[in-house]
Amino acid sequence: MHNAFADPKSAENWRDKRWLWLLSPSVPVAFSGYLLAFAWSGQWWYLLFAPVFVHVIMPLLDLVFGEDFSNPPESAITQLEQDFFYRALVWAYVPFQIAGTVYGAWLAATMPMPWYAFAALVLSVGSFNGIGIATAHELGHKKETLDGWLSKVALAPTLYGHFYVEHNRGHHKRVATPEDPASARMGESFWAFLPRTVLGSLQSAWALERERLNRKGQSVWSVDNHNLQAWALSLAFYGALVAWLGWPVLFFLLLQGLYGASMLEVVNYVEHYGLLRQKDATGRYVRCLPAHSWNSNHIVGNIVLYHLQRHSDHHAHPARRYQALRHFDAAPQLPAGYATMITAAYFPRLWFALMDHRVVAHYAGDLNKINMQPAARDKLFKLWQK
Repeated sequence: MHNAFADPKSAENWRDKRWLWLLSPSVPVAFSGYLLAFAWSGQWWYLLFAPVFVHVIMPLLDLVFGEDFSNPPESAITQLEQDFFYRALVWAYVPFQIAGTVYGAWLAATMPMPWYAFAALVLSVGSFNGIGIATAHELGHKKETLDGWLSKVALAPTLYGHFYVEHNRGHHKRVATPEDPASARMGESFWAFLPRTVLGSLQSAWALERERLNRKGQSVWSVDNHNLQAWALSLAFYGALVAWLGWPVLFFLLLQGLYGASMLEVVNYVEHYGLLRQKDATGRYVRCLPAHSWNSNHIVGNIVLYHLQRHSDHHAHPARRYQALRHFDAAPQLPAGYATMITAAYFPRLWFALMDHRVVAHYAGDLNKINMQPAARDKLFKLWQK
């Protein structure tokens, strides 16, 4: 299909980043390597590598290596989609992720450490499980049975298996509307968004599976319930580690899982902040367009996150494999990569200063076209209405 929204010259500068994609599955390997360094040396600061990588090193690398707006030519799409190499790279993340989580749990249960080292260990393991949700995201959109189960396995350490259902069948249907719990509203801080999206996504995932199974004449408690399947994997994973290492390890597992899940939700917060699909003459929301997702073409972040930052093409073509996702000129662009933006999102004043004027500009000053936090609406109109 011709990309009507992209610069046709972008294909002229395209170069296949084939070997750079090895960076993605190397993330849990590198993070686990620093866990080993901690165990060998006893120096707790090795445990800081993962959060420092996410919040400091990646933003710096994005700044140094910049952006790539080029797209693969139409003639290369089919070959890219069918290349087994790219599928294998996504699969490779999962066993390294699980192995690193098991090793982190063993350290938490057996190695004496001060509270600050324990906190750093939680952040380390939670980080590669949080990035693992990006892997689960890529796998969960594919039709192959193996990819679906690997997606659920990647979600198991964070107890967030319902994402497999809610993201594909809930978020993609309701994206950039007030009804979507995973679409942030202008004037809504991340800390206000977090409980809304966690609870809303859980309720939506359960309702979606109940509806699907009832249509088939099955109970929501059927073994075919994707939520129950995913949660059972979490229960088995946590249960096996508790049986091996004892009940105290459960505290560590829950904390790292919560942090990992929060990494997903802060990315959700960034991806559609303030953007709103308008309604047509029949009262229905228009189809999702490139204008309804914030994008970033920063090279390093896109490599680590399987082109997740090319979010407009992903919503237009959810089954398209990461290596073939394209940039759209019509998509609003973030001022920096996801690593920088998720860090900014933790500080509401900074986030609003960075993003609110961009939302207003995207809609050419028409505040009625913005997805606003209801409680902040009057304040925002006073601030931005000309």
